[in-house]
Amino acid sequence: MPTVILTGLPVPGSPLADELRGLGFDVRPAAGPEEAAAMLSTVPADQRVAVVDSAFVGHVHALRLALTDPRFDACAVSGALAVQPAARTALDKAAATAAATGAGSYADRLAAEAEAAGATVQRPELGTLVAAVPATAAERDAAVAAVAAVDEEAVRLRTAVKSRDGFFTTFFISPYSRYIARWCARRGLTPNQVTTASLLTALVAAGCAATGDRWGYVAAGVLLLVSFVLDCTDGQLARYSLQYSTMGAWLDATFDRAKEYAFYAGLALGAARNGDDVWALALGAMILMTCRHVVDFSFNEANHDATANTSPTAALSGRLDSVGWTVWVRRMIILPIGERWAMIAVLTAVTTPRTVFYALLIGCAFGALYTTAGRVLRSLTRKARRTDRAAAALAELTDSGPVAQAWATLIGGRLPAGPLVYALVGSVLMVGSAVDSEYGAPWLIGTAVFYGIAAGKSLERPLKGALDWLIPPLFRAAEYVSVLALALHADVPGALPAAFGLIAAVAYHHYDTVYRIRGGTGAPPRWLVWTTGGHEGRVLLAVVLAAVLPRDAFPVALTAMAVFVALVVLVESIRFWVSSGAPAVHDEGEPA
Repeated sequence: MPTVILTGLPVPGSPLADELRGLGFDVRPAAGPEEAAAMLSTVPADQRVAVVDSAFVGHVHALRLALTDPRFDACAVSGALAVQPAARTALDKAAATAAATGAGSYADRLAAEAEAAGATVQRPELGTLVAAVPATAAERDAAVAAVAAVDEEAVRLRTAVKSRDGFFTTFFISPYSRYIARWCARRGLTPNQVTTASLLTALVAAGCAATGDRWGYVAAGVLLLVSFVLDCTDGQLARYSLQYSTMGAWLDATFDRAKEYAFYAGLALGAARNGDDVWALALGAMILMTCRHVVDFSFNEANHDATANTSPTAALSGRLDSVGWTVWVRRMIILPIGERWAMIAVLTAVTTPRTVFYALLIGCAFGALYTTAGRVLRSLTRKARRTDRAAAALAELTDSGPVAQAWATLIGGRLPAGPLVYALVGSVLMVGSAVDSEYGAPWLIGTAVFYGIAAGKSLERPLKGALDWLIPPLFRAAEYVSVLALALHADVPGALPAAFGLIAAVAYHHYDTVYRIRGGTGAPPRWLVWTTGGHEGRVLLAVVLAAVLPRDAFPVALTAMAVFVALVVLVESIRFWVSSGAPAVHDEGEPA
């Protein structure tokens, strides 16, 4: 149990001690700074410890924000400070000096000294919530009145909703899903349990779609919307009760894609029962969505810590966002997850899987072109220097493996063109050749070898060019589309479903890489990239298999590749995200 040291003389009638116990703390009173410092030394270094002024007046949720958020090593509001083991050394140094200064609240002095000792102290935005340490009776009465004037529960419900979200989610889901989140919190349910329920509901929806019957399609559409409501609820529950966790970050980051792509597979299976083969459309939709997300991730990483953003395009975007209706229009036309799932659900219930995929491909292609064009314009018109960290993140996002490195080593010396030129030429040549060639064409092996060379040469220089963030999505498109083309040309039963499974496994690996980088822990270990071959190694292997195997054996080979990649990346991913070294984060980024 975490410990809170309540400093100063007790205030008659104050509910503070009971409120702190209600937050799960063992409360230990200390009459003065010296006694508090002595108590701090007795709290085990591997436990969360907090210091709160006994004269504190404020909302319980203000204390919850300061004392219980697991994402921050140290967090404080006026009169309250909490630290986790990572910041304990700084707290111990602060305790040795704060007691002697004597001015103001001891918790506030401790927070200032901890910052001076090297700790990063998070100070949450309280808005209308109150957190104060009154010095006089009159000030205390005023603070108590200010607490009573604010509906704390309304604030807590409002802030449980993501600050930036899509139109459908904001106006059709969040108005009631926040109350579902509160219901879950009051019954002791965790965000991870809600996330798992959302996944299971989506998988049942995919199973209903796979029946190929109209009742199955209607049930699938309804269940998909229920799954999305639960998907919104898990994040709102995490914000409502501050239940952020490493496991939750992993589940939240990957289950959305697993649900959506499983539903694509269910639609394809249902269509096949009615004699309509839409596996190529399902695979195309998955490829388009994944490449679109990689564009988002790469652009954000390239500009994560860039300086001097003077792009007139960014300035225009900011002016458009200042006009209310344009914000919602711009969010809707890119077909974010809320609008996308609503469209899929409705079309599944009333039309056919083929119609669903046509609508997905058209809508997502437009959204991808819109966002990519805007980002290209921003990149070309901005004046900024990208950092080594951004260049390293882009290099990791390429997922280049041993083949690329081997060719880059064999062909020494820098060539005159920039990294983007090699990536663009290699990717276009690979995709064009895969699409244009017959199954088993031996000359395609030479194209795959050239693609590996281009991949290696594209990483010879740091990826700091204006458009170098396009390199990872180019490689994603080249790998995925090449596998799709090979399966199409095989033209045998099972080839496209096997290709779907392989690309789904590889896409999981790429999403996992993104969220590790976002969490500040770096990309997956190099051995994992090499074991799975890197993007160029997998393309080369798939091309060689198509050249040496008969058509009927190709689906088996793709299935074996899919199983191998899935097992390796899942085992390593689970090991990482459940380990103590993984970050406790919660994604608050743009709607996916």
